[in-house]
Amino acid sequence: MARRKLEEKNIRKLTRMGGGRSLGLTLPIEMMKEFGWKERQKIKVRKSGSKIILEDWKK
Repeated sequence: MARRKLEEKNIRKLTRMGGGRSLGLTLPIEMMKEFGWKERQKIKVRKSGSKIILEDWKK
């Protein structure tokens, strides 16, 4: 697979998940490592105006 240009590195596509009604979004591995997030970790998703905020989920 070809490497992305630096300015396109954080451009992502929404992908339909399993033919259902949900859409998925990939995150850059560098960001995952920076936040200390792991695969299958729960993430809180909320809307703020026209933006989406992702936060670590805490009980």
